[in-house]
Amino acid sequence: MEHNYQLFFALLRTAMTDEPFEPVPSDQVWSDLFHIAGQQSVMGVCYTAFSRLSKEQLPPMQLMIRWMAEDEDIRRMNELQNQEAARLTQLFSEQGRKTAILKGQANARLYPDTMSRQVGDIDIWVDGGKESVIALLKKMGLTDDEHLSAYDPEHATANYHHVHLPTTKDHITVEVHYRPSSGNYNPITNRRLQQWMEQEIKNTTNVELGFNVPTIKFALIMQLAHIQHHFLHGGIGLRQICDYYCLLKNATLEDRRAVAEMIKPLGLRHSAEALMWVLGEMLHLEEEKMYCKKDSYRGEWMLREMMEGGNFGRSTKRMNTKNDFVYFLRKHKHLFQLVPFAPSEMLFLELNCLKDLLIRIPERIRYRKLSLR
Repeated sequence: MEHNYQLFFALLRTAMTDEPFEPVPSDQVWSDLFHIAGQQSVMGVCYTAFSRLSKEQLPPMQLMIRWMAEDEDIRRMNELQNQEAARLTQLFSEQGRKTAILKGQANARLYPDTMSRQVGDIDIWVDGGKESVIALLKKMGLTDDEHLSAYDPEHATANYHHVHLPTTKDHITVEVHYRPSSGNYNPITNRRLQQWMEQEIKNTTNVELGFNVPTIKFALIMQLAHIQHHFLHGGIGLRQICDYYCLLKNATLEDRRAVAEMIKPLGLRHSAEALMWVLGEMLHLEEEKMYCKKDSYRGEWMLREMMEGGNFGRSTKRMNTKNDFVYFLRKHKHLFQLVPFAPSEMLFLELNCLKDLLIRIPERIRYRKLSLR
């Protein structure tokens, strides 16, 4: 499988960097590469490499047809999401609200093929803060109290920063953010991070697609925090790594210098150094495009977790159990193993998970009183 991963990275580099693809994979290897691309949510990106392959190098026809169908779906969804992002931007603009599209379609426009990125949710930040944004969503008829009941602010671990809108008829899921990011688990570094992002998010640019995007500097910090957050608690995939590659390729020297100064006080240094190693190994990112040194120890750790878990850790076999207690034990064993990766983050993550466990215990058990007879 390690050999297949190396071939997969070579295919991804051909798609993202125009680096030539030399191997002639067998039909079975192509089937494995298709499976990996699906797990990592980079099916459309990999498909763009095929135009640079010789006839002998291409997948077998049956697999090629399946891959082509996946690519067509991805392109159709990108078009729909661009339209929806522009529509929402206009709707909120008419209400006098400043907005920005986070990650997703804002990243897609930076890819070599702007329609190849596999879509997720639309993340749109709306200015005004939690209470104001939620009141506006109700006023506009975009949500209601019943739908919002899932966002109980008293929930122990709910570092909530967004509200899900009902899924559209085109199967598009929208997250309206009243805070730019979920941030860190460590409350000290999280406070610094959120304060900086609240200021920087206001510097947006309107793009030809009809929506606003934040600065590259903001995106580098916000998405690094997003990668760290998900890597420690659930997992991340290569789609997020490809996103970050595109951001760095479009960053200026000034952007990189600014980010380099912030990663340590914002609690992101270990993840940044690991990510630089992954980008260098996987996509051959030039060192002059990096903003900090590479950490091979944590980088190998990050890459190993990504390849095992797939996009957002959804393919992680160790979590495949129907027993809640077994799942809890396996989850916390894994979290404990991640402590050396980012000690301060993991300490507060563990505390949050314990609070979550307590709040899930039925109230009648938590507050049960023994009576003497």
